[in-house]
Amino acid sequence: MTDRLLQARETLLKQIRRTPMSTTPGDAMLLRILIQASRARRGIEVGVFAGYGAIHMGIAFERTGGRLYSLEIDPKRAATALSNVRKAGLEKTVTVLCGDALELIPRLRGRFDFLFLDAAKRDYLRYLKAAEPKLNPGAVVAADNTIVHASEMREFLRYLRTSPDYETVLLRASMEKGDGMTVSLKLR
Repeated sequence: MTDRLLQARETLLKQIRRTPMSTTPGDAMLLRILIQASRARRGIEVGVFAGYGAIHMGIAFERTGGRLYSLEIDPKRAATALSNVRKAGLEKTVTVLCGDALELIPRLRGRFDFLFLDAAKRDYLRYLKAAEPKLNPGAVVAADNTIVHASEMREFLRYLRTSPDYETVLLRASMEKGDGMTVSLKLR
């Protein structure tokens, strides 16, 4: 990737209208770093909103030679995200799919190295369980908003903390929302 292309993408990221539902810049950069550091090749994003996080992750997957599948249930949000992904020139790396993630995940073919959850908080455990059979050992699972919405995802957080299949930590890459992200490594 050229410096000029990266600069154009960074300019686009600054222009994307962010709301309280948007991934923060710090969290998006954390996702980019996690993907690159783990050398992830295939990822799933559940809840794409406007594509801000998808572009950050897409940059990382482009660098690893990988691919991201971004799932969004709302057709308008999916269309906005797809438009932003195209403006970033990442349409060969990021595939935006519109529909219910619980129906889409089982249809995705192959194995995955990365999972990012940022959709209906009460369904985090269901998303994880749908993706789990497809996650390789060494896969990274990142779940957003796990401090502010901890009560809505109590079972999900308990599962990750107590399962012998995961090592888990809570991280704050940004104080913008006063929230954090739970990051887990799938051991087997």
